[in-house]
Amino acid sequence: DDDDDDDRNVGRRGGVEARRWERKDDGRHDNRRSGDDRRTGKEKRFGRRNEEVDDSKYVYGKGLKTGGDEDNDDEKKHKGEDEEEQKPMEKPSMEASGLLFEEANTYKGVVILYSEPAEAAKPKIRWRLYPFKGDEQLPMIFIHRQSAYLIGRDTVCDLPMLHPSISKQHAALQYRQVQKDIKPYIMDLGSTNKTYLNGEPLEPRRYYELREKDCLKFGYSSREYVVLSEKALQDDDDDDSDGGYA
Repeated sequence: DDDDDDDRNVGRRGGVEARRWERKDDGRHDNRRSGDDRRTGKEKRFGRRNEEVDDSKYVYGKGLKTGGDEDNDDEKKHKGEDEEEQKPMEKPSMEASGLLFEEANTYKGVVILYSEPAEAAKPKIRWRLYPFKGDEQLPMIFIHRQSAYLIGRDTVCDLPMLHPSISKQHAALQYRQVQKDIKPYIMDLGSTNKTYLNGEPLEPRRYYELREKDCLKFGYSSREYVVLSEKALQDDDDDDSDGGYA
């Protein structure tokens, strides 16, 4: 009897084990998945597998790179080179460069519109200005104590002139060393109503040499300034003395 019970138990267990293996053979109950089925829910949903992505093909904010961008850059580069080659050559400018006034200095809070040149020098001869208002001779002005004199209505001017037609910084009288000689020059500083030498208006920002008995006028002022040196006065005195003996 015990042997019969054991056989029945073995048969019963064998039937359970058989059924268990049958369930395992059924593909629906198989826990082992193929490589195609080993995907996450998101991957199954979008139908995409995990693959290595080459990030170098993407640009932040622009998406996938294409060969067209590089081609466009090359085209722009060549286009810029062609434009540079096609640019016409600039013609030389004959206008004043303004380098003379580049180093503008300040005096008493006022910007001086004139700077002395490298060849500026103090004169060795005593030059003078003789002002005339019509037929009336006014007091003489010495102009030999400095290498340059600023002329105008501004308070910083060396030779102040009060006529309303004269600019604040109207002109500059400059002594320049030319070879061995130191000669006086006049320059208009771009005044509104011009500077006149012997009745002729001067071009602005250009030196004009002054000679004995030259006559200067500024703006619409009726005053005339005659340029003379002590040498010329001595020659006149010698002529007068010679005439006295005649």
